[in-house]
Amino acid sequence: MLRVGLTGGIGSGKSEVSRRLSGHGALVIDADKIAREVVEPGTPGLAAVVAEFGEEVLLPDGGLDREKVGTIVFGDADRLKALNAIVHPLVGARMQELMDAAPDDAIVVYDVPLLTENDLAGFYDVVVVVDTPVETQLDRLTTRRGMTEEAARARIAAQATREARRAVADHVIDNSGSLDDLKAQVDELWEDLTGRAQTAAERSDGD
Repeated sequence: MLRVGLTGGIGSGKSEVSRRLSGHGALVIDADKIAREVVEPGTPGLAAVVAEFGEEVLLPDGGLDREKVGTIVFGDADRLKALNAIVHPLVGARMQELMDAAPDDAIVVYDVPLLTENDLAGFYDVVVVVDTPVETQLDRLTTRRGMTEEAARARIAAQATREARRAVADHVIDNSGSLDDLKAQVDELWEDLTGRAQTAAERSDGD
């Protein structure tokens, strides 16, 4: 099994790279998606969040108001730590379940937005960073997600710098160009990953 950590700043297009790797045959484990699943209505995770932050973080339908929670923890290290103490162990356990169920020869891509910020690079055999200029991120966040420029800049500033992400990367995908450019880079990356996986499998067989 080859463990690949995939990361990138908000608005970098990491989800598109993840989707294309899945199309090639990778098993993609999306940390953000799992983080939403573990706090769905009726889960122990949601109950723990409500116990910590109060019922005002619930939507009328009983779901978690992620925007409300984000407002509470943004810029408040103690509140963020409390949230992470609830969510991170649940996400980790679910990710482990998915990994345990994967075939021995799988290429497992972990889609982890805060890989750099949480110093997780050492957990993966390969780290892939999707990189885009800040101005491109701003354009995508304001035009596609409807964020104000001020809010977009604040979100970008709260994450690791491009330089910090690139410093832990084994592969950098430049997603500032066309979709054709992106496809070519992902195809090349997949070829490298399959080669690494095969080499790892051969070493394992030889042990």
